Amino acid sequence: MKLAKLIAVLIGAGVIAGAAQAQESGTLKKIKDSGSITLGVRDSSIPFSYLDDKQSYQGYSIDLCLKAVTALQKHLGLTQLNVKLNPVTSATRIPLMANGTIDLECGSTTNNIERQKQVAFAPTTFVSGNRLLAKKSANVSSLNDLKGKTLVSTAGTTSMRQITGLNTERNLGLNILSAKDHAEAFLMVETGRAVAFLMDDILLASLAANSKSPADYSITKDALELEPYGIMMRRDDPAFKKVVDDAIVAVFKSGDINRIYAKWFQSPIPPKGVNLNWPMNDQLKKVIASPTDSGDPAAYK
Repeated sequence: MKLAKLIAVLIGAGVIAGAAQAQESGTLKKIKDSGSITLGVRDSSIPFSYLDDKQSYQGYSIDLCLKAVTALQKHLGLTQLNVKLNPVTSATRIPLMANGTIDLECGSTTNNIERQKQVAFAPTTFVSGNRLLAKKSANVSSLNDLKGKTLVSTAGTTSMRQITGLNTERNLGLNILSAKDHAEAFLMVETGRAVAFLMDDILLASLAANSKSPADYSITKDALELEPYGIMMRRDDPAFKKVVDDAIVAVFKSGDINRIYAKWFQSPIPPKGVNLNWPMNDQLKKVIASPTDSGDPAAYK
């Protein structure tokens, strides 16, 4: 009996040790062994992740990532955790995640089903959508209001591909102009060369807020397609993902998400002190109430 009890104790200890070891495998072990975590950040993804006039990285996504960093430090029992910032671009963010250069990506990356084959995402923290910006005097509330009129979008974007297809499908008779960049597209609306500009809604809000007459513009309520943004991490690392997910959900449940959101979307932000005046949409409110990391746009309607 004594031997049997001893074996049972040893087996139990082994199970506990194995569980602890498994818990600190992958990214958790990497962070604990190095005493540091590397965040992928963007130079100009305002207000999510960008460089201010003092060449300091900040933004909505960075604030949320730092909440996850605090949770990871506590989970690993570290008295100190060094945070490194590594600039990424649209082209490099997934490769740098896959090869271990960055541990979390704090930008404005859309979580979709195709990307989930390569990376994982924390619960959605922002829901964007392709919408129309026009002067208020044009009275544009939907795509149907533009029948036979001139619309602009930026060359090489999903918005341009989308509107080209919809123009044919719905027989809208649109005159579609292609701009070399977002600034040129906005200028076309500003100068009357186009009635509306189709693009990501938060980008439209930023352009309007930084224009000469922000009050002259409106953005349609209904999105042609929804795009959930989330903090990106490596796939197949459930222990690490759970700590990050729990940290984001805790921010939602505590209500702190409302403070962080208001800081970046409804208050003056650096470097110019512009207020984007972008209230939280119903889709994000739904996510906060019932967190999800779904990459299916239909889950946010």
